This record gives sequence, structure tokens and C-alpha cells, in this order.
Amino acid sequence: MNYLVTRHPGALDWLKRHVQHPYIHVTHLADLSLIKWGDCVMGTLPLYLIAGICNRGARYFHLEVVLPDYLRGTELSAQQLTEMDAALVEYSVLRHLPDDFILALDPCNF
Repeated sequence: MNYLVTRHPGALDWLKRHVQHPYIHVTHLADLSLIKWGDCVMGTLPLYLIAGICNRGARYFHLEVVLPDYLRGTELSAQQLTEMDAALVEYSVLRHLPDDFILALDPCNF
């Protein structure tokens, strides 16, 4: 499944225009258990969530845009994102865990 994760209307409009496959839109990704092996997640998420997505065997695509300082903290439209050459860029994040924690994991339930 594909997931679009954003609470921003302009970002959602931009994503809808660029994602051709069926998707589920969520405003927040509070529960990683819904993410399965082979899923694709798109949005602007923090590293700890991206690591969790990657650890579950899913792919993460970041809505990347170089934002000028004067636009920080403002809601952007899909048109503005397009004008600033926004793109979906795949990232893989690995969270390094202590060895004793890794040894305690059941690989079948990871």
C-alpha cells in the first residue's frame, strides 16, 4: 500500500498529482504497525519514524523542497511546491541500536 502522510493541504495536493498508484492519506503516522513489507510512505517525517518505516521493510520517499527563509512556517500551495522544484526523494534510514537490545529482538516480530 502507499501512504501519503501530511497535514498540509498544499503538500497533499502536490502528492496527489505525483502519485499514480492507489494510496491512503493520513495526517499523522502514530502507529507504525499499519506499515508492512513493500509499502511506500511519502511525506516529511522525522528520522525516528523513517527508521521505523525502513526497519519494517517499507520504502520512504521524502517530499523535498529547498525552502527560502521567508517562506518558513507558512502554508505552501501545490503550485508553490511545483515552482520550487519539489521532488519525492527516497531515503533509507538505519537506527543503530545497542547490541543487547538487538539480541533481545525476535526477528519474526520485528
